[in-house]
Amino acid sequence: MRREAPAAADPARRAPAAAPPPPASPAFDFGPARPPRRPSLTPLVDVVFLLLVFFMLAARFGPERALPIASGGTGAAEWQGPPRLVTVGQGSVALNGLPVRLGDLAEALAPLMPAPDAPIVLRPTADADVQAMVDVLAALAAAGHANLVVLE
Repeated sequence: MRREAPAAADPARRAPAAAPPPPASPAFDFGPARPPRRPSLTPLVDVVFLLLVFFMLAARFGPERALPIASGGTGAAEWQGPPRLVTVGQGSVALNGLPVRLGDLAEALAPLMPAPDAPIVLRPTADADVQAMVDVLAALAAAGHANLVVLE
């Protein structure tokens, strides 16, 4: 018995085509792709809460304190009475060039004041820090002297 050769023109009788070669495998195999997840908002809420707590603790609640002072160059009124120049240095206070303790400053100024609202000129030295100036301003304000002029 003889077998007949398949007809080349018959597409149904053709040999199956070879499958294409598999693509080159990647360097890392991460497995099948997962569907995308919704990001969790919990870490974001934690960060916002920590920032809120930080700024609440760092903020100052309460009235702001300010020392009212006048600029030295704005006075148009004529000076009355003896000079009242308070020189503020690092750890030292002088009234008209004479050293005086901070606690005794208001007492030493009393005979030089023609009126309770007479101006007092404050001049910081080069080595004076802001805290020394604030201490003198606070001591004079506590003694009732409100007209304080600060020179540069």
